[in-house]
Amino acid sequence: MAQRKPRIGVTGAGKKWSPSWWCTRFALWLCGAEVERISVHHRPSGLPLDGMVIGGGSDISPEHYGGTLSGKVKHDPERDDLEIRWIKKALRDNVPMLGICRGAQLINVVHGGNLYDDIRHLRKKTYNRPGLLPTKQVFIAAESKLRDLLDKPKLRVNSLHHQAVHDVGRDLKIVAHDLDDIPQAIESTGEHQLLGVQWHPEYLFYVSSELRIFRWLVKAAKRSSNLG
Repeated sequence: MAQRKPRIGVTGAGKKWSPSWWCTRFALWLCGAEVERISVHHRPSGLPLDGMVIGGGSDISPEHYGGTLSGKVKHDPERDDLEIRWIKKALRDNVPMLGICRGAQLINVVHGGNLYDDIRHLRKKTYNRPGLLPTKQVFIAAESKLRDLLDKPKLRVNSLHHQAVHDVGRDLKIVAHDLDDIPQAIESTGEHQLLGVQWHPEYLFYVSSELRIFRWLVKAAKRSSNLG
């Protein structure tokens, strides 16, 4: 009997047309996974999940991290609550997890960390313009799992965010920065297979180093579930 593929849950916006969801699904499919969409409008199937992706999207409500952000920002309290529950479940069950942009930020918040409400005034050497193409430089810490995974000291990545990790949460460490020294990636300091990146690798699946991030998650999911 053929061995089943690892099943990865992907959280995100509940909109019918969600480019991030479709690109993430495609990247994980390329890496040999089955993918399940989870959102406030997509109920989980109940099948066991071997890995999790906490996706990008709207700002995290500031009450979750003691922020002061106000004004015209897009909050999604229902999504916050749903994803916080899934992050806690993945941590409790030791399920490998990848956080993308907002997802990395929320993982940090669940670990007791906080965020920069708005980094636009901190940017001196990088553009404030959002973009899907890999135009921003990211520098990866030498002593990190991310450096071992990508085997590169720096990357060119895209950038769609105006918030970022500030103080890192417990059991996490910052492992990448941009030119303005703003955190760009976090990972677990322990044995839990956990990685959060501030950029959007799902839109860069055609870049081998970016696809390697999804391949890492699928391999970790196989190992944790004894799928070979």
